[in-house]
Amino acid sequence: MFTKLLIANRGEIACRIIKTTRRMGMTTVAVYSEADRNARHVRLADEGVFIGSSPARDSYLDIAKVIAAAVQSGAAAVHPGYGFLSENEDFATACAEAGLIFVGPPPSAIRAMGSKSAAKALMDKAGVPLTPGYHGDEQDPAFLATEADRIGYPVLIKASAGGGGKGMRRVDRPDDFRDALDSCKREAVNAFGSDHVLIEKYVLRPRHIEIQVFADTLGNCVHLFERDCSVQRRHQKVLEEAPAPHMTPERRAAMGKAAVEAARAVGYVGAGTVEFIVDSSGAFYFMEMNTRLQVEHPVTEMITGVDLVEWQLHVAAGKSLPLTQEQLTISGHAIEARIYAEDPDSGFLPATGRLVHLAPPPETAHLRVDTGVEQGDDITPFYDPMIAKLIVHGDSREQALARMKAALFQFRIVGLRNNVPFLARLVQCASFAAADLDTGLIERENAALFPPASETVPDEPFALAALAELLDSRSFEHRADPWMRSDGWRMNAASRRQFRLTSAATERAVEARPAADGWTLTIDGRRIDARGQMGRDANLRAELDGRSLKAVIVADGATRHVFFDGTAYAVTHVASHRPAAGEDAAHGQLRAPMPGQIVAHLVATDTLVEKGTKLLVMEAMKMEHTLEAPARGRVRAFLCDAGEQVASGLELIQFEPEQ
Repeated sequence: MFTKLLIANRGEIACRIIKTTRRMGMTTVAVYSEADRNARHVRLADEGVFIGSSPARDSYLDIAKVIAAAVQSGAAAVHPGYGFLSENEDFATACAEAGLIFVGPPPSAIRAMGSKSAAKALMDKAGVPLTPGYHGDEQDPAFLATEADRIGYPVLIKASAGGGGKGMRRVDRPDDFRDALDSCKREAVNAFGSDHVLIEKYVLRPRHIEIQVFADTLGNCVHLFERDCSVQRRHQKVLEEAPAPHMTPERRAAMGKAAVEAARAVGYVGAGTVEFIVDSSGAFYFMEMNTRLQVEHPVTEMITGVDLVEWQLHVAAGKSLPLTQEQLTISGHAIEARIYAEDPDSGFLPATGRLVHLAPPPETAHLRVDTGVEQGDDITPFYDPMIAKLIVHGDSREQALARMKAALFQFRIVGLRNNVPFLARLVQCASFAAADLDTGLIERENAALFPPASETVPDEPFALAALAELLDSRSFEHRADPWMRSDGWRMNAASRRQFRLTSAATERAVEARPAADGWTLTIDGRRIDARGQMGRDANLRAELDGRSLKAVIVADGATRHVFFDGTAYAVTHVASHRPAAGEDAAHGQLRAPMPGQIVAHLVATDTLVEKGTKLLVMEAMKMEHTLEAPARGRVRAFLCDAGEQVASGLELIQFEPEQ
């Protein structure tokens, strides 16, 4: 077994690999970019090597720099993690040429499965069921449109070299095909360097079920059962679970057999995932094979008791698989939720910024948190905005689901938009609770998952925020000079403090007067007797009108984030909350929603357009985002050029609404 490993990745997967290698007694070497100089994976590793500037193409995707770092550090092996170079045939070849062990499949297997079109042709020969579609080399748009007509709408356009939901579009009508194709090809080039696409029949109400396979160099190949990854948005997975609900032993055996045959067909070695689309009848079709470890691998580890990274390292060292197919069993049920810096209410736009407060629930035998960041770290625009993966296990799906709900209620993030509240609603929605799963679940449950903003916020968050402010003021009571105290002490009269607070669309006037052992709060005329004590980690134990409450109060500038009763409330002083005078919604919609690069202008200047007309395309975090006209009006000028990098909030289009 080799003793020194370079990890050619970053974030939570790099930290995850370090955890296993440390237990195995190995030395780890991290690579890092300018943006990651102080990243958690660098802090955890035994050594670190700087490999370039922040953009991935100048650092993590630069094969020569990564190989040089491995050679310089004296590492014997390289683990690619997932993403970046993990499925890059040239990188695997370069490792071999440099005398390094590549912890992954041979280049020939990566090449065979790297093109979705070629992989489907290979699977067809191996007898693995395929979705009807076109997987050939002809890429003329008119020809592809004809093929889509032949297949029958709805169809799915997919980047042949794609993954992670990038370069993928569902098309429901022939009139929309060309625009979707152009957008898909642009995104595919940006993400994968190739605009080659394939067209497939879009299976209505499909489930996305994948099989974890593992093979060694001695001819052994097993599957470690299935994961259901049906809950997705924009073709990106949101929740994963294992085993798949409603899976019969017969179907599990058939899908496992097909997955092993797919792996054997390409001479596979190491950890891989064979992904299938399953229709409402239970028929399954090969979709693609990911020649690497998957983001959702922890749910498989939870139900099998297997450390898949440890297996990878054993196989890379030439050892046989630790268990046979007959020795592998399923125990209980596991669910994983991906915690992202993103805004679900704004089309899941990625968010960037500092993690002012990050407090995941404590890990136990049944709860695991995989993360590449800590409180105080930054989520930058250069990489995937994942904050953490939250994984729970239970004896049954019902128990695992209950544990996931409780864990999401305990997961607290302050400093940037995140999807924790959305995930909490998602795991409680009727379809997911009943395991009525398909890739359209989020769209079907739109009303429950995206409820209109409440017009009123209860009094408790305002009272708790005010109480926390008052308790902070009382922290100065130790001062001997009463004129230096900031708790509202007065010589000849009772003092009072007044706040005007807002949360969501609710604004409240709060008055606080000292009482014998606390305060009397008046909130828009309602009187509340309040007392409390701040503990460690921003925990507030409060009593409001004789009712004992627990909350977590985190200050961030003029805002106090109140985590109470399973909900997060941002309570802000009005003076620092109101938008600038004259700001209007139409103007705001035509600003850059995040840092990124302008891809294309879609209309000419001085053009009169209808509301919803697509005006401009920008690319950020390898995904395309389209800005649309907020009203009927005229595009007076574009304030940016195609190819230009723009900052978040920058005005991109001069737009004049029609009066």
